Amino acid sequence: MHPIDVAVALTASIPSPSRSVWHLGAVPLRAYALCMLTGIFVAAWWTHRRYRARGGDEDTTYDIALLAVPVGILGARLYHVLSSPDAYLGANGDLSLIPQIWRGGLGVWGAIPAGTAVGAWLLHRRGLRLAPFADCVAPAFLVAQAIGRLGNWFNQELFGAPTTLPWGLQIDDAHLPAGFASGTLFHPTFLYEALWNLAGAAFLVRLERRLRQRDGAVGGRLIWAYLMVYSSGRVWIEYLRIDEAEHVLGLRLNVWTSLVVGLIGLVGYVIASRRVPSDAITRQGTAQEAAGGTAQEAESPSA
Repeated sequence: MHPIDVAVALTASIPSPSRSVWHLGAVPLRAYALCMLTGIFVAAWWTHRRYRARGGDEDTTYDIALLAVPVGILGARLYHVLSSPDAYLGANGDLSLIPQIWRGGLGVWGAIPAGTAVGAWLLHRRGLRLAPFADCVAPAFLVAQAIGRLGNWFNQELFGAPTTLPWGLQIDDAHLPAGFASGTLFHPTFLYEALWNLAGAAFLVRLERRLRQRDGAVGGRLIWAYLMVYSSGRVWIEYLRIDEAEHVLGLRLNVWTSLVVGLIGLVGYVIASRRVPSDAITRQGTAQEAAGGTAQEAESPSA
């Protein structure tokens, strides 16, 4: 990039935060952790409101969050380490970096199955159905992920390729990848994903309303739509990123994961759409709905 072009671009670019950690006495307050915790809090609060509005009890959402969040974080870290192993397990890797999650490096594709497994286990123990709860949490997931992506902005990490667009991201020299000149601007992939996720959350809420108007119930379809929405965004965002990552058949591992998860979401949505939709919170409620439908069919005169 020509020096004049750099000067012009910087006047219309996005600056990166100059600090990512503050100290409250001897206690470090890390922006990455604060963004993640804020996203988790907002998601738990909104899920709680949505689940209560559908007849869920007072404590279920927060009980699940207390178990699923730490397990999800462990799953997210494990996925990141396995999908980007060089920094930890490579020839010059450092195993002591694995627990240092405040440096960044949480893979959502590890968090979702780990957290879902714990949530499904707790719901099963209480005689509650997974599908209605999953539908309640689906848009909240996207909002939480949007907030969490701000942590990458503070850490000046996971940005995209160089760009001359007016919203290019400034990166301090200390965080600049090798081979790039000072003042180079990069695609702010944290912002792209945050905006995509917020738009996706709005789409899911609108889809939910349409399903209720048309079919009378969502019936577990919203969580499958979430997988399709989020994974489709990750595919094109991953193409922009230039951070180190494992590649399989010429594509980043996260691209393949997103494609597989998106396909799973599509299949799940189709299967859920072929069933009689039910938003009953308990398994007993579903049985009662089915019994009521059978009774109505028996009372109806044959054609």
